[in-house]
Amino acid sequence: MGLNAKDVAASRQIHGINELPTQKSKSFVFKFFAVFKEPMLLLLIAAGVLSIILADPLDTAVLLVMISGVVGITLYQEERAEKALKSLQKISAPSAMVLREGNWTKVEARDLVVGDLVRVSEGERIPADLKIESASNFSVDESALTGESLAVSKESGENLFSGSLAVTGRATAVVVAVGSKTELGKIGTSLAEIKHERTGLETEINGIVKVIAALAVFASILVVLLIVLRSGVWLEAMLSGIATAMAMIPEELPVILTLFFALGAWRMSKERVLTRRSAVIETLGSATVICVDKTGTLTMNKMTADSVIVGSETFVLGSDSPSEAVQKVMDFGQLATPVDSFDPVDVAFRGIQTQPEARTLLREYSLSSELMAMTMVWEGGDRQLIATKGAPEAVAALSGLSHSEIAEIVKDVAAAAVSGRRVIAVAGAVVDKSQPLPEQQSELKLEFLGLVSLRDPIRPGVSASVEQCHQAGIRVVMITGDFIGTAHAIAAEIGLPEGDYLTGQELDELSDEELSARVKNLVVCARMTPSHKLRLIAALKANGEVVAMTGDGVNDAPALKKADISVAMGMRGTDVAREASHLIITDDDFSSIVAGVRRGRSIYESLRKAVAYVIAVHMPLIGMALIPVLAGDFPLILLPAMVAFMEMVIDPACTIIFQAEQTEPNIMKRKPRPIAQKLLNRGTLSLALVQGLVVLGFVAAQYFWLLSQGRPEPEVRSMTLALMIVANFFLIMVNRSWSLGMIRTIRERTNKSVKWVIGIAALALFVLIELEPVAKAFELGPMGAFDWIQIVILGYLSVVWFDFYKRIHLRNIIQQA
Repeated sequence: MGLNAKDVAASRQIHGINELPTQKSKSFVFKFFAVFKEPMLLLLIAAGVLSIILADPLDTAVLLVMISGVVGITLYQEERAEKALKSLQKISAPSAMVLREGNWTKVEARDLVVGDLVRVSEGERIPADLKIESASNFSVDESALTGESLAVSKESGENLFSGSLAVTGRATAVVVAVGSKTELGKIGTSLAEIKHERTGLETEINGIVKVIAALAVFASILVVLLIVLRSGVWLEAMLSGIATAMAMIPEELPVILTLFFALGAWRMSKERVLTRRSAVIETLGSATVICVDKTGTLTMNKMTADSVIVGSETFVLGSDSPSEAVQKVMDFGQLATPVDSFDPVDVAFRGIQTQPEARTLLREYSLSSELMAMTMVWEGGDRQLIATKGAPEAVAALSGLSHSEIAEIVKDVAAAAVSGRRVIAVAGAVVDKSQPLPEQQSELKLEFLGLVSLRDPIRPGVSASVEQCHQAGIRVVMITGDFIGTAHAIAAEIGLPEGDYLTGQELDELSDEELSARVKNLVVCARMTPSHKLRLIAALKANGEVVAMTGDGVNDAPALKKADISVAMGMRGTDVAREASHLIITDDDFSSIVAGVRRGRSIYESLRKAVAYVIAVHMPLIGMALIPVLAGDFPLILLPAMVAFMEMVIDPACTIIFQAEQTEPNIMKRKPRPIAQKLLNRGTLSLALVQGLVVLGFVAAQYFWLLSQGRPEPEVRSMTLALMIVANFFLIMVNRSWSLGMIRTIRERTNKSVKWVIGIAALALFVLIELEPVAKAFELGPMGAFDWIQIVILGYLSVVWFDFYKRIHLRNIIQQA
């Protein structure tokens, strides 16, 4: 009779609604103001306030655009993250057939309660966790939950899990768990409890920003006090203080980080890799281990017939013309296959390249738990064609083979199983049309025709991609829900090296310490569940590994979110996997991972060069803001307007030019960057400081020399500004590559942005100094031809030493900087 309305209400009161819990959505206002806790954004706002004080509309407009962009991107990313749990709800069946008060009726899946009797048919999603009461030829695809590629046969008394797909047959089952208490719901709960972690670079840049901002405030106050104590002129003191703060605050850093990652994400999309959190791109370049889900990632998640075995002959499908015996196996195999079946084995048989004549189906003997074979009888003129396929031992029994013949078949089946294949036997018979058919399939008299080997094929390009990962110092670990024998075969086929193999059962018996030791040489993990994957990722991270995880199923989502870099399959992946991931491969091609690694390393290297350039170019700015004040009663050189002009040169240089530079040729031959290594490590910071201090030395030397020659203050200011700008041009050129010399870089590398940025900046500098009304507004004086020649020579000499340093210490620059 099923439940009545009172029973339904009582059960729902105890067990709840059949839907997954969702996190309480935060209001837009809360999210908006939470964004402004970011130190990088606060730094941008501070720079904008300074621009407003200086009445600089151009700088203010640019900074406002950047602020809006950062806020918009952050809000968008948070909104996307909240969709992960909502995707779990979408995968549940929207409706179900349920027995209520004696009638079968269709209800929304969310209305099911524990105790309901439901009916599930081929092609439907399982709406809740169920226990089967009766089943007919019923099998389900649980690959999204367990990772196993083959459909699983289910019988009375066995459990069905929410989110699985009914492949064949039908079943009647009782609801035993709903909502968050289902296996799918437990995955959703664990997914909600895992929080995204900041990348190391995000944390480091935020720390740098805080320190520099504090130093800038301190230095600005010191300059103001010194000038007031010396001259008592508050206006001059405030202008100098603002100029000092502007010189010290590298507002380019948040711009660099935002722009490099945004453009990096755009370039990655061209390589069929989408980024959900662009900052994780740099972490991808540091990956030391990639955990690869086998089903649907390394393989196609699609059964395919690849060979036919007849006696001692093995025919590979798709090769030369088959023999008559092989053709007969192919023809009868297709005749034994229903045309509208969802079963992966049936789909594989329909893919065999043979076209038997159109015939009329006379009778079908269904597969059962007692006899794992199915038979279809077709009309063939004055004859009947009987076609059978199924488990080899069952088909052999129907064919009346001898023990020795069966032993040979078992040997063939065992050999195929070792290589990761599934074997289906085919038998057939041709009888007179007048001959009556038996009631039971077991009474048929058949001729054993041969075996068909099925496999879940490897994706094209996987082996080459695995090899490239090895060359880049990245270990590949295959994770699968399949048996260890299948895992062995796949690992050998894709070229994984010799190493340790681990099963889920073995993992359960290991302590966390033992597991951390075991994963050091791990190559393959078999029979893995979602909780196993989480422990595996945690153990690898505990060993200091930077873990990338690929996957496409619901079962992958918690481990994807726990990994340092998570990569989902875009075409075959579930919404849950995609929403839980940092990166999405749109073409499901594992080789795109290699492109992502290369792009991540390239972005980090360009970012490192850009940050080093920013530090170097700020040294003369800071120095010339402080030296006139600290050295005595010398004329001030850097007024706020001049600093703003310098920043207009620095900003496009460090963002546009460096992000467009080509990747160093050996970048995929290097070992992954240690995750603990800072962007501003000793090598990078030392290199940047030395470059900046050398330029400052040339600028300061010229400044004091000009004063000693009695040159007017406006002319001293002009030549000092000009040298700083020209030296800046040469700093750009010499830092474009840390392995090639300046001249060779110009000759061999194409970067159209260089000529535009430097050309426009040089023209602006010339107009600023030589156009009298403009020069007067900036308190600058005229320069002669000899002055300009002197500036170019000094600017070149201030940086050319780095080219010689590259030749001597090339290896150290690459490895340490």
